[in-house]
Amino acid sequence: MLDLVSEPTALALVGLVGGILLGLAARMGRFCTLGAIEDLMYGENTLRLRMWGIAIGVAIIGTFGLSASGLLDLSQTLYMMRGWNPFESIFGGLLFGYGMALAGNCGYGALARLGGGDLRSLLIVLVMGIAAYVTLGGLLSGMRLAVFGAPLPADQNQSIAEAAATLSGLGVETAGILIGVLFIGLTLTHRGMRTSPSYVIWGAVAGVAVVSGWAGTQWIAQAGFADTPVVSHTFSAPLGETVLYLMTSSGNAISFGTGSVAGVLVGALAGSLIKGHFRWEACDDPRELRRQILGAALMGIGAVVAVGCSVGQGLSAFSTLSYSAPVTMICIMIGAALGLRQLIWGFGPAS
Repeated sequence: MLDLVSEPTALALVGLVGGILLGLAARMGRFCTLGAIEDLMYGENTLRLRMWGIAIGVAIIGTFGLSASGLLDLSQTLYMMRGWNPFESIFGGLLFGYGMALAGNCGYGALARLGGGDLRSLLIVLVMGIAAYVTLGGLLSGMRLAVFGAPLPADQNQSIAEAAATLSGLGVETAGILIGVLFIGLTLTHRGMRTSPSYVIWGAVAGVAVVSGWAGTQWIAQAGFADTPVVSHTFSAPLGETVLYLMTSSGNAISFGTGSVAGVLVGALAGSLIKGHFRWEACDDPRELRRQILGAALMGIGAVVAVGCSVGQGLSAFSTLSYSAPVTMICIMIGAALGLRQLIWGFGPAS
């Protein structure tokens, strides 16, 4: 493959394939972070939240299966290469979750809605991407480093799988796979999931998308000559990266993140056309527009601080069983719950 295309193009193609799967899961299977939280809080329906249990379980099993087969070096993944700062996960997760509630979607969800013709989501994507880049290396980067410090060096034992292996005497890969099986098993104890195969299927598709990212980028890193990072899907900085590429493509290389963003748009468009849901939508309420801009900015900042969004931490980091993943996701849910509660009781002008 690398004889036919450049390494950046190959990375983008890997991201494109996984992104298409995620876009289809969003439009065909209603796989959505905020939607799952809303269903739980106000509809007393846990099915879409349980989809995440299937997705996480499949992603964990696939990721540790790759590691056991020698097809993935977990220590080279983003979430294992840097030490975990709990304060980043807590603050970033709360900020991201609150912003997600205000915006009405996360970055991934906004891409999926944009693929279905919702032009309001285009603004969320743009603002979130710019805010992420401003926080990562722009005007807010100095403040971020002053508050949270530089990335910590990686610890020898910084994953749940390693802790489980130490306690049980099992190998790390075996422990990880068993944890993934446990996730799926506990999720399927709910009768509604067992009688709703579409939730199981599309949750599994989202998990496979994450595994494809690890497998593809690891293979390119080993077969290629460039210093290629081993990554999987996340939708915070890659939004800004995609905007930057569109503006400066003649002097900037395409990447996995760019392909991933494009893939979600393609998959969401295909899914919305198949379901007959594609329709152009625009914002006609200035208050809603203001709220979405604020929410998108908070998400971009929060995702960079937490080193990942609801997909980056909730699936990609969770697939490696990084300590950061469950803490960040719990904080995202708390932040979203606070934001939703505020919206229901009214959103004051002071916001």
